[in-house]
Amino acid sequence: MAAQPLPTKRQKREDYRNAHKDDGLTELPKKKFYRQRAHANPFSDHQLTYPASPSLMDWASYYPAYIAPSTEPTLSSDLAKTRTRQLSKDVTVADIGCGFGGLLVALAPKLPDELLIGMEIRTQVTEFVQDRIKALRNQNADSDLYQNIACLRANTMKFLPNFFKKAQLSKIFLCFPDPHFKARKHKARIVSLTLNSEYAFVMKPGGILYTITDVEDLHKWMVKHFEEHLSFERVDREDEAEDECVKTMMVETEEGKKVERNKGEKFVACFRRLEDPPWP
Repeated sequence: MAAQPLPTKRQKREDYRNAHKDDGLTELPKKKFYRQRAHANPFSDHQLTYPASPSLMDWASYYPAYIAPSTEPTLSSDLAKTRTRQLSKDVTVADIGCGFGGLLVALAPKLPDELLIGMEIRTQVTEFVQDRIKALRNQNADSDLYQNIACLRANTMKFLPNFFKKAQLSKIFLCFPDPHFKARKHKARIVSLTLNSEYAFVMKPGGILYTITDVEDLHKWMVKHFEEHLSFERVDREDEAEDECVKTMMVETEEGKKVERNKGEKFVACFRRLEDPPWP
């Protein structure tokens, strides 16, 4: 009888991830089974699912503990499928390019009254964060801990306004984005005058946008582009240093921990969304 071939690394990863589809699993996923390239091309036509408008976004599947009770009469099953289930509160915090979810998990108990969403373009990394959150929820089944965080796959450089209505977000995090060192690649950076206008659109006045990187050139780029945008002003350094979210962002992201191990430097800048000027 011929010996069965040993499973390949890809097959092992697939088998492991399939095993973590069990909704009752409490074991945290292991990163080595979700490995993918460090960055993805935001200009590629990825196979993405996104709502045509924020009102059509089904957040209920991501935050089942916050589904609002229905006040409408009972609908037929076919009609019910076409209705978007509503939450009792809006998502107000977005971690764009959330990576393996370290910041999301750390902020969940610090912002218990907020709904936080991680947005990640890489398929397997998104799957890891979703499995991580599912396991954490199961570990804390007797409480609401981690019910307020979720992760979805998205290309925010193309579709951010599809998910959020005007002035919906109070916080946006841009943590260790791809620096795109070559000048011809700068158009792919996640901060630009055009993209900053989209951030301004989805942020409420007074909201804070947080940035952190270990690349000084990128830090200066982000500061320059936000300071040149009329909808943002830089937060005072003293206020920045006292912000609990900044303290968490400095130490809880996976990239931040890597920089720490390598004795690197971290550059932080925060920007406040200004009130829109009155119409003339």
